[in-house]
Amino acid sequence: MPKPELEFVSIEKTAFTPCEGVVPQLTERVLARDPERGVATRILRFEPQTDTTPNGVQSHDFWEEVYILEGSITDLRLGQTFTAGDYACRPPGMKHGPWKSEEGCLTFEVRYEA
Repeated sequence: MPKPELEFVSIEKTAFTPCEGVVPQLTERVLARDPERGVATRILRFEPQTDTTPNGVQSHDFWEEVYILEGSITDLRLGQTFTAGDYACRPPGMKHGPWKSEEGCLTFEVRYEA
């Protein structure tokens, strides 16, 4: 089943839930998901002092676009910090992270099939 058809809903009604992995300070608010294909649209939240090192370097078999809404995150592998207003478009297989956020960060992400 593809992502559901939605006409403007309050995202506040959708709770933040723990993300996959072992970092409890990393949570997501899934806005739409296609469970068969594993693609989704979500808000990702890094609480202040989040470090995703235990999750390791990430890569996916899908496209991922990320826009930073608030705060900042540092890619520990690259040694670069990205802030509100920055955007990434990652093709399948692109390595990224692990991440650390001193102040916290909120991102908007869209994932779709290759």
